[in-house]
Amino acid sequence: MTTDPVLTEALDKLAEVAVRVGLNLQEGQDLVLTAPVEALPLVRRITAAAYRAGAGLVTPILSDSGIALARFENANDASFDKAADWLYAGMAEAYKNNAARLAIVGEDPMLLAEQDPEKVARAGKANSIAYKPALEKIANFDINWTIVSYPTAAWAARVFPDLPEAEAVEKLATALFSASRVLNDDPVANWTGHNAALRERTKWLNGQRFDALHFKGPGTDLVVGLAEDHEWHGGASTATNGVTCNPNIPTEEVFTTPHSARVDGVVRSTKPLSHQGSLIDGIEVRFEAGKIVEAKATKGEAVLLKLLDSDEGARRLGEVALVPHSSPISQSGVLFYNTLYDENAACHIALGQCYSKCFLNGGDLSPEEIAARGGNSSMIHVDWMIGSGEMDIDGILQDGTRVPVFRAGEWA
Repeated sequence: MTTDPVLTEALDKLAEVAVRVGLNLQEGQDLVLTAPVEALPLVRRITAAAYRAGAGLVTPILSDSGIALARFENANDASFDKAADWLYAGMAEAYKNNAARLAIVGEDPMLLAEQDPEKVARAGKANSIAYKPALEKIANFDINWTIVSYPTAAWAARVFPDLPEAEAVEKLATALFSASRVLNDDPVANWTGHNAALRERTKWLNGQRFDALHFKGPGTDLVVGLAEDHEWHGGASTATNGVTCNPNIPTEEVFTTPHSARVDGVVRSTKPLSHQGSLIDGIEVRFEAGKIVEAKATKGEAVLLKLLDSDEGARRLGEVALVPHSSPISQSGVLFYNTLYDENAACHIALGQCYSKCFLNGGDLSPEEIAARGGNSSMIHVDWMIGSGEMDIDGILQDGTRVPVFRAGEWA
């Protein structure tokens, strides 16, 4: 990755943060780890940190961009309706047995941009269907899980296309490690303080018991009804297996579950969405009674429309999240082409599956009870950014009273 000793040390710290803060891996707990092959330096460090923490068995599953492209360039048509359901079934079984889950991201975000969008969409849909048993264990927060990232050369070239490779990688590494809060003497203590600040935000929001949020900004006039018995979360949360973890490294958001039938109005994206190797930009949609009834994009519209047709729940919301425009990731000015980072630069919404943990006593609710409270079900969960320095948000109480939540992109 880099020969800079500061960044090499930061990589060591990121591995410790991933295991101790992100996962809070427990003595004897197994770990399923997925990563691009280029991220092996971090995979090895995390594996060592996991075993030092008492891991039972660490199982890495590596992906390769060249192999992914080989399919689109050489496979017969029927291939694009297939997925490794046996692999995902095994992952779901591991999570059922309380294995933790860690994903390292770093793939080229535009890897499939030049491929047939029809094939990309079909492969994505087949993968989503196969992955759903494993995804449900994660979305329902049955286990402790986290996502971290690694600065690969392909990703760096997308973010900093005008720089030489080594310089681009080093600049991306600095941005990633800064956002992940590991460029300091004690990252674990730093995360403790950050989690406490996010907890204060969720405490205030949960005390308000808003019925809805009204988002107002350029191209956006959207009322998002909130699910019955919704609960705000942010930073560290406790999974139903009793382990408190940080699902995303980094994170700047507080989030909850919208009501799948009570979203109305228009909304425009403020940052591009990188989805399955394609870039979708200039998204504009209109909601009626919770469902997207009109959708367009200035770039990648075909991919967006295919995504919306993934299943019945794909046109409804599963998450709404608040992020101040002054967040460190926003202020970096870097467009990462990666949802893990870009979603922490701006308020965002997510199409598809809701998080059951975002309900009062969510771990005890059946899927039917979650649906009755307004929670959405889908095989997808795709975040896209709608916040900016021009966004105002009001919380609407049951009696119609409005409470300022954001003004000009900042907490009011």
